[in-house]
Amino acid sequence: MITVEEATQLILSQTKDFGVESISWDKSLGRVLAEDIHADRNFPPFNRVMMDGIAIRKEDFDTGLRKFPVKGLLAAGDPPFELHGSGTCMEIMTGSALPKSVNCVIPYEQVTIADGLAHVDRDNVTNMMNVHLEGMDRNKGDLLIASGTEIGQAEIAILTTVGAVQVLVNQLPRITIVSTGDELVDVDQSPLPHQIRKSNVYALQALCREFSIEPNVIHIPDSKNEIRKELQGILDVTDVLLLSGGVSKGKKDFLPEILEELGITKSFHRVKQRPGKPFWFGYSEKLTCFAFPGNPASTFMCSIRYFQPWLQLSLGLGSIEILATLEEDFNFKPDLTYFLQSAVSLDQNGRLKAIPRTGQGSGDLANLVDTNAFLEMPRERDNFEKGQIFRCWPFRKII
Repeated sequence: MITVEEATQLILSQTKDFGVESISWDKSLGRVLAEDIHADRNFPPFNRVMMDGIAIRKEDFDTGLRKFPVKGLLAAGDPPFELHGSGTCMEIMTGSALPKSVNCVIPYEQVTIADGLAHVDRDNVTNMMNVHLEGMDRNKGDLLIASGTEIGQAEIAILTTVGAVQVLVNQLPRITIVSTGDELVDVDQSPLPHQIRKSNVYALQALCREFSIEPNVIHIPDSKNEIRKELQGILDVTDVLLLSGGVSKGKKDFLPEILEELGITKSFHRVKQRPGKPFWFGYSEKLTCFAFPGNPASTFMCSIRYFQPWLQLSLGLGSIEILATLEEDFNFKPDLTYFLQSAVSLDQNGRLKAIPRTGQGSGDLANLVDTNAFLEMPRERDNFEKGQIFRCWPFRKII
């Protein structure tokens, strides 16, 4: 049996590169960019008007002129027109391209327009006042988004601005989720007194969907031959295999034996932790396998603590270490790392605080609804005091 730290190191040493693919920009949210995006023209691409008002020549204003005949209106999207001669103005709207014949924009709040004349009520103006100069933000060819960036709302705005119809992104893995166990029935069935509905595989499915991955979900009865046959057919069409159940010491826990028979090298089996002690992890040249214990809290915790960080690194997504302060004293005797279900929130000083919500053990699925994170309590100690800080593993938004 290995430690949590050893298990983490072994898993993260097996991260994968699944290649790249070209997809439409409108399908790219949440994906990781696999190419640099450059400005296709200057930003802004013209001298852009920043306020609604009138446009004049500063030179006319400097002669003492304060009344300007209005010669037209230029709106955003209109082709610019020019003023001919001196002493006149045009009404001009935010976002329009400033014509070359004017060089100053005075907002409506400082202008009175009546009988075709604009009366300016201010004492001075500056050249290109209230104008966002062409190329002020970025020049044509400048790097806008670096390869390796996760595409979010801001990146979508840039991609569409530069006309990136297709974008290269890191490819997503093919994931298969497998449940085993004769006690499990489908969601739409009424279980007998000795049965339960499937839930672990759908929790894992939901986690995959958070990364825009649509996994294949199957169930295999507790038959050694059936499990071997079904898994054999899966190995060539999946990159990641997630299993729930069948890895403990029960008479029908066949998975560790079968996985090795099928050529998947065992990296470890059993971790010094609670929940999730029977966790099994292995790999082959083409496949990575996470075999989680069947108890709901065990599958859930192991997927958040081990699979999700592995997936993030494999996809090129960054991750940060989150810490939270324990709000109540807590005791745990066994020499195991304990993942304490907690309700984590921000205190008035903007720091994360964790209130323990222990539940009734690794089979207590309902308790997860009342929490939002696991607090990682290190082994080799019994007492954890209020005010101490521990690693936090959120499984829903906490801020």
